Amino acid sequence: MNHTILLVEDDRAISKMVGDSLSKEGYTVLSVYDGEEALRLFNEKKNVDLILLDLMLPTIDGLECLRIIRLHSYVPVLIMSAKDEPVDKALGLRLGADDYIAKPFSLIELTARVNALIRRTTSYRKSETINKDTIKQVGDLVIDLESYSVKKHDQEIRLTAKEFGILRLLVSKPTQAFTKEQLYQLVWQEEYVQDMNVINVHIRRLREKVEDEPSNPKYIKTLWGIGYRLGEL
Repeated sequence: MNHTILLVEDDRAISKMVGDSLSKEGYTVLSVYDGEEALRLFNEKKNVDLILLDLMLPTIDGLECLRIIRLHSYVPVLIMSAKDEPVDKALGLRLGADDYIAKPFSLIELTARVNALIRRTTSYRKSETINKDTIKQVGDLVIDLESYSVKKHDQEIRLTAKEFGILRLLVSKPTQAFTKEQLYQLVWQEEYVQDMNVINVHIRRLREKVEDEPSNPKYIKTLWGIGYRLGEL
């Protein structure tokens, strides 16, 4: 199946290098060079499977683009940025990015991350079958495993692919505790790289969206020294 990638990068040399490389992998690449054009094209195209997003963009910066996109879509977003400080990564993940790669990067690593994001997204959709178990209710949360939607008091909660993956994993095995290593390997489908902050950021962001009191969570419990599990409701 052919997948479409929206490449948002104002450095035309980098854009061409990345676009050519991903085209050789069989992807359709739509290249734009500023934030305003990225949002316009994304709204026009209904079949974008992944966004590669630079942060320092003309007209509208990358973080603002990400914030706007997340108001309407769960499309996977991989940030490409020369900003490599932990605070920049944490902010990008907090706003809804699914992955973050620092410049300069190798095309081999970028392609591997793109393939992994595409594979995870498509496997989620293919793996679920329509049956009575596709709807899970946990307290006030209603989780639809088929449509990848979460509602609370009939109000939709917008989650990123990884946030939904964490919640789905906890809900699917409500009596099991997961270490950070297990969460990373099962949701990211990659070997754990000892970056504890990645899991911390996603758990905190997920709690902010689903919990009544994120500082006193009832849905996603921390087991100190072990990891996380679904709360006993």
